[in-house]
Amino acid sequence: MFKSRSTSSAAASPGAETPAAETAPRPEDERLPARQLVAYGFQHILTMYGGIIAPPLIVGGAAGLSGTELGLLVTATIFVSGLATLLQTLGVPMVGAQLPLVQGATFAAVSTMTAIATRSHGLPAVFGATIAAGLVGLVVSMFFGRVVRFFPPVVTGTVIAVIGLTLLPVAFGWASGGGEGSAKGGSMADIGLAGATLLIILVLSRVGKPAVSRLSILLGIVLGTVLAAVLGKTDFSGVTKGATFALPEPLAFGAPQFDAAAVISMVVVVVVVLTETTADIIAVGEIVGTEVDARRIGDGLRADMISTSVSPLFGGFACTAFAQNVGLVALTRIKSRYAVAAGGGIMVVLGLFPVLGRIVAAVPLPVLGGAGLVLFGSVAASGVRTLSTVRFDNNLNLVIVATAVGFGLIPVAAPHFWDEFPHWFALIMSSGISAASVVAVLLNLLFNETRWNREDASVFAAAPPKGVIPPGETATGAAGQSHPAHETRTDGTAGVHRTDGRNGGDGTQGAGGADRADGADGGETADPDRLDRRSPHGV
Repeated sequence: MFKSRSTSSAAASPGAETPAAETAPRPEDERLPARQLVAYGFQHILTMYGGIIAPPLIVGGAAGLSGTELGLLVTATIFVSGLATLLQTLGVPMVGAQLPLVQGATFAAVSTMTAIATRSHGLPAVFGATIAAGLVGLVVSMFFGRVVRFFPPVVTGTVIAVIGLTLLPVAFGWASGGGEGSAKGGSMADIGLAGATLLIILVLSRVGKPAVSRLSILLGIVLGTVLAAVLGKTDFSGVTKGATFALPEPLAFGAPQFDAAAVISMVVVVVVVLTETTADIIAVGEIVGTEVDARRIGDGLRADMISTSVSPLFGGFACTAFAQNVGLVALTRIKSRYAVAAGGGIMVVLGLFPVLGRIVAAVPLPVLGGAGLVLFGSVAASGVRTLSTVRFDNNLNLVIVATAVGFGLIPVAAPHFWDEFPHWFALIMSSGISAASVVAVLLNLLFNETRWNREDASVFAAAPPKGVIPPGETATGAAGQSHPAHETRTDGTAGVHRTDGRNGGDGTQGAGGADRADGADGGETADPDRLDRRSPHGV
């Protein structure tokens, strides 16, 4: 529960004893000078700008919008993201975690929204499904603590990985200059421009200062566009078409339409979004060093779902906390929620200038393709990182991941695979994210929450990891000599006396690696500062 607190000890009467919990301000309540608030707010916007413009570009492109309409969709997304950020950071009674969290359009819904836009009734069906799913999520948020247990890392890691994998074809289509789902091969000039943008991002990420590295994707898009302009591959003629300043127009893309299958698909996505937001709230609470209890998590989830339900009325999408901004808080150590709120206010102002959206929509597709390769690939890598905390020995988690990923990639490899099935079923399964989520949750319930779960239940789980020598076999040392895998080496060249639990033969691993020192197995959370603590005697 939230505790009332005074911002100044001077407020207490002289000689009165005031509990420390009431006198000590929360770290996130620090108030910075206005100049610093604006500067740090801009930093948060720049960090997430590449991620926030991608969903409207992808979904709008799938819906067949013109350049001007795409610009309007981008601007609307920025506007509602700003409002959502203000609600989450400043809060009202029972709504808003009051933590430094930046809200924006979630990648988790992109695949599902694209399927709805192409298979149902365009953007109106997307908006209708988002509104309905947000309201369902608002109800679920009241008892989400009872539901979240069905979304362990084996499920969330799989789903996040599939999100990135299903978005990568969009980046490939952009890189070829043909847009999403392009079947034609790209010209060498287009692919070369995408490659140059990718190279710029990689160089900035590696050799730039920390501040530059964090902005590598945004700077890569800007410099890639400059390069495209030099090569004569840009067209900004549409930027001047339309108003420079305009208030958001409600229902600018038509009244929402509600399709049952589309709503079900989005409900699945919303539950995934709730899980992601819960993790982000807990993570930023630990970074800031403030109390995060069940009530505060609930307040944050309600802000998420209210924003998700309202944003389609202005042309926005489902909202969630941006993990990269949580990382920015950890890097800069700027814990003030008012700095993030300043960023939200700036986004609201930017959302009043449709011309900015048209500029974004005019960025050459190959430039977006080069940036998307890193952006979407990092989403998949985040899922893999989550899966690295999952135990895969003596259970069927490997089968869960393999099957869910397979179903999730069916719409990518065979877009018409489910066409002959009923419309409601085809719409749900044609979204890789929805398909992977449903399969992962059901298999986790079947294999990990019932009596079906037993040790050594699968030959896949029993197989040793690739490249890891099973205990009892031999390994060739540096001098060409063979040593048993369980032998403790003392020469330091290729010792196998391990304490990280991966292949220990000295008795430290246990039956399932549950006694790992690095926390990457046995159900423990890996240490983000050091993922692998090893014995000085081993490799």
